[in-house]
Amino acid sequence: MKIGEVANHSGLTPKTIRYYEDIGLLSAPRRSASGYRVYDQADQRRMVFLRHARQVGFSTDDCRPLLALYEDPKRRSTEVHALVADKLRVIEQQLSELQALHTVLQEMSAQCANDHSAQCAIIDSLANPLAVEMSK
Repeated sequence: MKIGEVANHSGLTPKTIRYYEDIGLLSAPRRSASGYRVYDQADQRRMVFLRHARQVGFSTDDCRPLLALYEDPKRRSTEVHALVADKLRVIEQQLSELQALHTVLQEMSAQCANDHSAQCAIIDSLANPLAVEMSK
């Protein structure tokens, strides 16, 4: 398969495939006599795996050990589970930070008169970092 075909089958764009090759996430493919990249079913499966891993939030750096485990028939599920558990901890921290941000923004919004006057409690809060910090 050429890059366009494998892109259609894997759900990645040709640009993404070339990028993954450039950063070493995917191995450089074979080349045809005319210089076209040539991919096989195993390449396509790797690309689908990477697309799915990226869709659930794994970074390209996170994908490296995941892909190595995917390709290792002697892998242990405990290793895979540990990577997912680490990702869950990161996401839980991000959710906590987003909830705190949500609360601050709600408080700022509630303090705003939301009228035609120039006085704005939101601007005042943003101009005073201590006011924003204290509301957390």
